Amino acid sequence: MHTAPTDQLPRLQSKDDFLAFQKQAQEQWDGLWNGDRTVVSVGIGSSSIAKGALDVLAACRNELGDSAIVRETSGNGAFWMEPWIEVKRPNEPPVLYGPLSTDDVPGVLAGARDDLTVGVRGDEPYKSARPLKEHPFFKDQHPILTRNAGLIDPNSIEEAIAQGAYQGYFKVLFEMTEDEAIQEVTTANVRGRGGGGFPAGIKWASGRKAKATPKFVICNSHEGEPNVYKDRQLHECDPHRILEGILIACIACGAERGYNYIGGEYPLAIARFRKAVEDAERIGLIGHNILGTGKNVAFRLRTGGGAYICGEASALMYSVMGVRGQPRTKPPRSVEEGVWKRPTVANNTETLACVPDIITRGGEWFASIGTEKSKGTKLMTVQGPMARCGVVEVDMGMTLRKLLFDIFGGMKEGYKFKGVQTGGVSSGPVTEKELDIPVDFDSLTPVGGMLGSGGWVIFDETTCVVDFARYLTEFSRYESCSKCVPCRLGNPALVEIVDRIRLGRGSEDDITLIKRTAKHVIELSLCGLGQVAPVPLEGMINVFEDEFRAHVVDHVCPTGHCPIAAREPALAAAD
Repeated sequence: MHTAPTDQLPRLQSKDDFLAFQKQAQEQWDGLWNGDRTVVSVGIGSSSIAKGALDVLAACRNELGDSAIVRETSGNGAFWMEPWIEVKRPNEPPVLYGPLSTDDVPGVLAGARDDLTVGVRGDEPYKSARPLKEHPFFKDQHPILTRNAGLIDPNSIEEAIAQGAYQGYFKVLFEMTEDEAIQEVTTANVRGRGGGGFPAGIKWASGRKAKATPKFVICNSHEGEPNVYKDRQLHECDPHRILEGILIACIACGAERGYNYIGGEYPLAIARFRKAVEDAERIGLIGHNILGTGKNVAFRLRTGGGAYICGEASALMYSVMGVRGQPRTKPPRSVEEGVWKRPTVANNTETLACVPDIITRGGEWFASIGTEKSKGTKLMTVQGPMARCGVVEVDMGMTLRKLLFDIFGGMKEGYKFKGVQTGGVSSGPVTEKELDIPVDFDSLTPVGGMLGSGGWVIFDETTCVVDFARYLTEFSRYESCSKCVPCRLGNPALVEIVDRIRLGRGSEDDITLIKRTAKHVIELSLCGLGQVAPVPLEGMINVFEDEFRAHVVDHVCPTGHCPIAAREPALAAAD
């Protein structure tokens, strides 16, 4: 379908204008897929670009010229099959092919490369292609937030609206009161997807009750952990969903100013979200007297410099204000005194992305998904030697075993599962005996694990847990803002102790020293970073105690993959 440049989009002044624009967008969308021209869609995202997807896009355009429609979409979360293309020929269903190279393009477009077929989009098989949703990677997913991933052009507000964007925003503007919108979010019991798990409805109600003005809503899209990329995927595949969630929150909470704070290491996500904001502002969904309702919302995008600490709400707010991102003591809470000392409601990207469907389909619908205390779906990311990798959206309560060994296909050939680091860099590992525990906000806590933001790092039996623990601890050391003494000095001390162990100079006293130092860092640090920084190290010691003791007692590495392995045992013992 035709995607108008921002400066050619119409200005919508009223409810009827929006409905007319929505109808026109839907007609264009239907015409795209039911026309007499072949439509070739190429998935473009940060992951696929690194694998040559832009070259594949160029090859498709060179091969077809004006004889077909070649369009750019986002990645669909299946990073293992990138680059991919989807071909929709007249009177045929869309067929997806991948992974492929530029050399494969002519054969695929000619219909001569069935060996690269992944599946067909639809409910019925077509020729040799099975429905994509029957593939092990897709069949157990529940795409709500990600249903437009790989489908719409993320730079097109017309395509987003044709697929339902801003219906929830429209409903809040014209059909609901602010209190009714907050009640739906409260009924849904959507909890913070950034790792904290705090109910969004309670936070919104508190923000609405705050009396000081102006009020702010901030979307926390600063995804600083090295193994989590769910928010990046959301921005790249459906930026209008995120923007709509923020705008609904602004209206419901009585905030006339909204922000999205994105880490500067996500250039494609920033570019696509900025385009979404420009287009929404152009057509009148942001600004003064929105669609004639008398409601006003100003919006700004802010980018961070990559500091992990800026994922902490108060540090993020300082960074938004243009000063150094460091946490502050609480109270006062941010809903009472946040950005520029005004009431501020801060939610994670994924949390706000849930809101449009909660408004349009109802809080009870959302609450019917997941478990008793963990409602809805959750985006999950996986790294490690797995058969498949990428971003998936599954119901809360799915077991780790099903997630890792069914959806992600288990370990690559030649690798044997040893453990999975949970909660990003904020929790401990679990082993195979805990894989049948449901993945939600609460179930992993008794075994030392944590859902966190939904990032999992799988490691095999060649991984030295001392080395891995050192990496996790070093990350917290470098990302500390150094404001408080326990975190500033405690984390470097822990790294030094672990280095002593992995270099063959450790003793059993070092294990005791780690636990004592970790206790001080956890109990005395100011913010969440310091309060969880030593937890992965403690978890590794608790779960893999024998391996740590082999390093400090026998001065050997059972895996042979850390510096101690290069030293003679007798020499190490003499040290």
